[in-house]
Amino acid sequence: AVPRPCQGQPCPCQVPTRDWLLRHQPDLSLTDWLTEAAHLSGLALGHLETQLEACPFATVHRTLRDDLHWLAQTGWLQPAGRGQWHKVSPHRWPQRPPSLEQEHLGVSLSSRERRDLMHLLESLSFLQPQLAVVLETLWQQFTEAPYARPVAESPRRLFVHLDYILSATAQERVDQHQEDLEHLWQHPEAGIIQFEYLSGRRQRQFGVTAYPVCFHYVRRAKYLTTYGLTPDQELGWWNYRLDRIVSDRIKILPWGDPAVPPPLRQLRQVGQLPTPQQVEAHLEDAWGFNFYLPKALLIMRFDPTFARWYVDDTQRHPTFGPVAYQALPSLIATHAPATDQAALLDRVAQCSPTDAYYQAWIRLGDTNVTLRLRDWRPNGEVIAPLEVRQQMRAEAEEELNQYQ
Repeated sequence: AVPRPCQGQPCPCQVPTRDWLLRHQPDLSLTDWLTEAAHLSGLALGHLETQLEACPFATVHRTLRDDLHWLAQTGWLQPAGRGQWHKVSPHRWPQRPPSLEQEHLGVSLSSRERRDLMHLLESLSFLQPQLAVVLETLWQQFTEAPYARPVAESPRRLFVHLDYILSATAQERVDQHQEDLEHLWQHPEAGIIQFEYLSGRRQRQFGVTAYPVCFHYVRRAKYLTTYGLTPDQELGWWNYRLDRIVSDRIKILPWGDPAVPPPLRQLRQVGQLPTPQQVEAHLEDAWGFNFYLPKALLIMRFDPTFARWYVDDTQRHPTFGPVAYQALPSLIATHAPATDQAALLDRVAQCSPTDAYYQAWIRLGDTNVTLRLRDWRPNGEVIAPLEVRQQMRAEAEEELNQYQ
């Protein structure tokens, strides 16, 4: 909803749906309309009556702008300059694509299955701003299709809870950055981007010049993966949280701009610009979202009962899996730094062969891996890498001091 209603003069954001219907059809029977709408949509009369009193345009301007762009793209409006549109004559209204009819969908979904699917997609729509608009259209097309049947109003049974920590204002800025980059990717070889970034880890703001590659949603936030000058002014990969980009808009640099780093220009000239497929390969190689960090072998020890209920048969990463106690000395001798092997072997000798042991390749210093290791405390012990083991021990000691 609009945080602060418009003041002083009548505004469409203050007009309820009921008035919009009656304004263009004064003789419309709302009772008949509600009955027909309930039949087509399967929605309860009480819900529809509530929607009639709601103001459909009482929303943030970004949502309205996206709706108008989408209506123009689908032929319902005609662009008339920047930020302006004209109505389209009724005889020029687009027809519903036949491919949306059930016989062309390639699947047969019941009305209830369609509703469940739509609700699930709505829970994920924050990942892709345009998805909300598409879902609105699909709701309409499914309920208007000739095969549609009214569905009795029933409680929703599936709820998806995803952490997403942004305020409405920050969400709108993130959506704008995402839209700008998606438009850029529609062009071959895209371009170089520049923006100001506020780093929580480094506690400072700095400029970024890089080639954008792909988006990720990882544990509460959206990230942009780039290849270019890192915060250390070295050429390489880096992930940036979209909500930490402080620039109002991301700046697009043409390839001929002097600010484009020469190594990136050279990659373009030889046709070797970074790709999302390379990112996927790096992510498969070791556990950790910050895939450009060095990797190391993780060895975990769990209480057998805890492992049975919370670790066994879970998918953490392709490299994550159980390992026999007898195989640990060989793993340490092969993969651990020589300076750490004595301490690690000594610890393994003190462990019980009947405990549960797991191995994986991890990215050293990756925040999300660290959070998972913390979640396993105190039931999971990090044996290797030694530096991660020492980090977990220091954190546990500090935490214990807080309770003394």
